[in-house]
Amino acid sequence: MRISFLLPTFPMKPSGGFRVVYEYANHLVKKGHTVYVIHPYRLHPLPEKSLHPLHILKKIQRHILFRFPTPPQWQAIDPRVQMLYTPEPQAAYIPDADIIVATWWETAFLVHDYPLSKGQKFYLIQHYETWGGPKEKVDESWKLPLKKIVIAKWLYEKGMELHIPKEEIRHIPNAIDTKVFRLVTPIENRPPRIAMLSSPLEWKGAKDGIAALQKVKELHPNVQAVLFGVTPRPKDLPSWIEYFHNPPQKILVENIYNGSAIYLCPSWGEGWHLPPAEAMACGCTVVSTDIGGVKDYCIHEENALLSPVRNPHALAKNLCILLENKNYRLKLATAAHHFIQNFSWEKSTEKMIHWFEETLEESRAK
Repeated sequence: MRISFLLPTFPMKPSGGFRVVYEYANHLVKKGHTVYVIHPYRLHPLPEKSLHPLHILKKIQRHILFRFPTPPQWQAIDPRVQMLYTPEPQAAYIPDADIIVATWWETAFLVHDYPLSKGQKFYLIQHYETWGGPKEKVDESWKLPLKKIVIAKWLYEKGMELHIPKEEIRHIPNAIDTKVFRLVTPIENRPPRIAMLSSPLEWKGAKDGIAALQKVKELHPNVQAVLFGVTPRPKDLPSWIEYFHNPPQKILVENIYNGSAIYLCPSWGEGWHLPPAEAMACGCTVVSTDIGGVKDYCIHEENALLSPVRNPHALAKNLCILLENKNYRLKLATAAHHFIQNFSWEKSTEKMIHWFEETLEESRAK
């Protein structure tokens, strides 16, 4: 098959949503399919006469990027994947294919309007993206007559709430590469160290996470913490907390995940959150908010500890439970490590291929 993925732009920094598309592209070409990943210069024009330094910088960065395109340095891309960089997302720049997949609520409207020569129309839904657009438009994008792939059970349930016909929506979970995210340091040998993703986005809950870490530090002075993120070290981050800015994958796996006993996820909402799953595969016990984005693989008191959203005290309490009970932590971490092995890109890619082929057969039969 010829399969196109339409991204909203080119990712300047590591991003879970883009990583998922690139992973599918890699696995699809390995199975002999032709894959195009399309990166529009932008979906919306920047203000032409704006003199704002940020707008000017973005224009310069984008101009250089699309004049001299290179794959993202933070993600391995199979050389057989055709990375396309287009000035606009209009149909004239989109290759003819058998399948075309929207990957963001705004791209769903574009894909819907493309001629059928661009392929049978799908929509990879990785979040309920009201944080990035008006609820009415996001809901409208879900209701377009596109075949929908949702990455988490809670998103499937959201589809049912929106009365999406069952024949139009399927749950194909995200995955991680367990050859990359793996045990390097035995679970029982971990120091009292807590890892966490840091993000300036409010809904990622970094302030809640740091508040929880501060509470734990008061009770357990020997506890360590390590944060990582795509932005420089936050100025107000307590000095006792270690920070890695944009760490290479080797450092993330071997130092941050394998060097920590616990992974803390304070987010208010996620699609299918990659970092906690990666941390599980590397032997961490996960303490997380009780959100749909981790519920596919986090089971409270079986392989993780969950607590209400926006409640640093509850997060701190669960962190203390694990710090004070090593055997319980080891039990949860071991169960988590085994459970996360069920989520493989090979399995998810096969499910995606099956639905693509099924849709093409149906269209030919009409």
